[in-house]
Amino acid sequence: MRELWRKPFWPLVVLLLLNLALNPGFFAVRLQGDRLYGSLVDIAHNGAPVALIALGMTLVIATRGIDLSVGSVVAITAAMTCSWIAASPDPTSAGAALGGIAFALGLAILLGAWNGFLVSVLGIQPIIATLVLMTAGRGLAQLITDGQIITVNNPLFSDIAGGELLTVPLTVVVAVAVYLLVALATRRTALGTLVEAVGINPAASRLAGVRARMLTWTVYVFSALCAGVAGLMISSNVNAADANNAGLWLEMDAILAVVIGGTSLAGGRFSITGTLFGALTIQTLTTTIYSVGIPPEVSLVFKAVVVIIVCLLQSPKARTLLARRRAARSGGAGTAPPTDPPPSGDERSTTEASTTEPTPAAREAERSTP
Repeated sequence: MRELWRKPFWPLVVLLLLNLALNPGFFAVRLQGDRLYGSLVDIAHNGAPVALIALGMTLVIATRGIDLSVGSVVAITAAMTCSWIAASPDPTSAGAALGGIAFALGLAILLGAWNGFLVSVLGIQPIIATLVLMTAGRGLAQLITDGQIITVNNPLFSDIAGGELLTVPLTVVVAVAVYLLVALATRRTALGTLVEAVGINPAASRLAGVRARMLTWTVYVFSALCAGVAGLMISSNVNAADANNAGLWLEMDAILAVVIGGTSLAGGRFSITGTLFGALTIQTLTTTIYSVGIPPEVSLVFKAVVVIIVCLLQSPKARTLLARRRAARSGGAGTAPPTDPPPSGDERSTTEASTTEPTPAAREAERSTP
């Protein structure tokens, strides 16, 4: 039972059971037309952007870094795609959507390369390097949209969030496919070991022949690319680009999902499966907050309190303190501190022999004494 609290899935299970108690039909899934609908489907659909951003953040944190710019990259990607589609000769054509998507994802890759350049080449602290783009990126998105909310009506672009594949929302299919590819790349090849080596000790990994600089650069590019895909999902869901609110605070949700999933913020150890459970936990928590009637103004405070509780319960020091308090309540507080057990027969004979047998220097002194 104690080991259960160390698993990343228990907060999600608790939230799901709470929603089931509040709404008996919470687990119901129905097929309407060519697509599945239900609360669980909505959690997976709405949580796909957070899951993708958290996946990129996992690899960045595993290299002892952080990426605070993912929310701004979401806003830039959404603004660029919708602006491209709106300015094209035929805003409803598939070519306009494909052109906007390709240009926006290319821009996201360039932004990730910029972050990686600042961190891996210039040696700037990751929190400072990405804070620059976090601040300037949202302003850039507002410049692209001229401070306006740009709406589009393109069927192909709408299918990114509204389409389905074998009755499953396309956003969920894309997120699962990316997770599987990253899991295979990091757990079935040496890539995961190299990432952990860079996060544990960058200097030692370089001396061991690991191309730490290129690897760090690559994970920042991948993080920005994941944020770009998430930006496409978010803007496609509403068929609009809001540079002021798109992706707002998503970097915090991604970091919380990574922490809940068990990835070490000190670098090195990371968990792809744990990050997925963490992202679903964050989205389920958001759904629970709205379903119980908590005002949206205080949802961030409520979310922070719940996440703090989860992190404390998973903390080794907190678990040790709770174990000591339970032992004290059960009567173990008045017992004497544990002492070392007496030596066994072999250990006792060895100890006695080492204390009684003279050393070679002592024997030599005895022979030289008249």
